This record gives sequence, structure tokens and C-alpha cells, in this order.
Amino acid sequence: MKLGELLTMLRKEKGYLQKDVAAYLHLTVATVSNYEKNVRMPNLETLVRLADLYDVSTDYLLQRTRCKTGVRALGRHLSADCTVGDLINTILHLDRFGIRFLLECCDLLRLRSRLNDGNHL
Repeated sequence: MKLGELLTMLRKEKGYLQKDVAAYLHLTVATVSNYEKNVRMPNLETLVRLADLYDVSTDYLLQRTRCKTGVRALGRHLSADCTVGDLINTILHLDRFGIRFLLECCDLLRLRSRLNDGNHL
């Protein structure tokens, strides 16, 4: 998928019109349209602003990752002293036994969530 197609998809997911995006970026609707048609490429500053607007990473926009998580989500506090980003960094440094244990915990959490969802029906 080209950048323009991705920008169009993200804009529609958020329910924005091209004029909304243009106003946020302080650009013309024609410029936004050209980005979405792959006629023009946004500069670095605009790419960062687009990532902020759609709450995705610039790496996601550049299709270097399939992970949409933006900077705001990574900075979200899970507790007083732990953010989502901190948790990810911890996971990246686990050995194979720690990863296996973490995956088992995730399976249990998903099961617990499904059971809780079933109780609310």
C-alpha cells in the first residue's frame, strides 16, 4: 500500500474530511488531496503531524511496522511508575523462559476477559 492510500484509510477511520486534515496541518485541501493521491509526499514535519493526528507512529506511516501505536499510547501510564513503553522495553529484554511465561499469562488474561464478557450478556 502506498502512503497516500494509507493516509486516506486513516482519515476515513477517524471520520475526518480532507478539509479537517488541511486545517489541522495549516495546508490547503489540494495539498492533502495530493498526498492522498501520491502526487506529493509530505515533508518530515508534516509526516510527524499526520502521525500525531492519526495517533500512529511515523514508522507505521512509512510502513516500517504494522504496529499502529503512536507516541501518546506509548506514554500512557499503566501505573504511577510504568508506561506502555516501559512495559514494551521490559518485554524486549526477556529471555525465552520469561517470554514463554508472559505468553501463558496473556492467554490466561484473554480467557479471563472472555469469561467476564460472557457474564455481562
